[in-house]
Amino acid sequence: MVKGKNFAIGAAIAGAVGYVAGILTAPKSGKETRKDIKDKAVETKREAEKRLKELHSQIEDLLKQGKEASSKLSDTAKKEWNALADAAVASRDKVRAVLSSIHEGGTDDKDLQNAMKDASKAVDNLKKYLAKNVKAAKS
Repeated sequence: MVKGKNFAIGAAIAGAVGYVAGILTAPKSGKETRKDIKDKAVETKREAEKRLKELHSQIEDLLKQGKEASSKLSDTAKKEWNALADAAVASRDKVRAVLSSIHEGGTDDKDLQNAMKDASKAVDNLKKYLAKNVKAAKS
């Protein structure tokens, strides 16, 4: 699942690079080319913002599920959950900060990519943990 997300992110970046290369080699005026590049950058940021909001919601939902299930877990499993939850909360806070920065117009692509990567990892880790431990707690 992580490989698929990484592939999708890589494909989006490659698509954007290809798009810019196509624009730069197209027979348009400089003004038209700059407008096309700006429009594409705005669209890409909107898509990234949408994905960050989805990841933020997923983290919130998974943390809520884990909190409800943690009362049924062993002490060792609770400690593991607490460590994962702390990492997920830090990732969620980073996503929130990047989203605020996007709205203020002050984020860069590296921060955006790092937030998406961290949030995706947190979601995957929480899902794996819940699938393994909640199932075991019900048994």
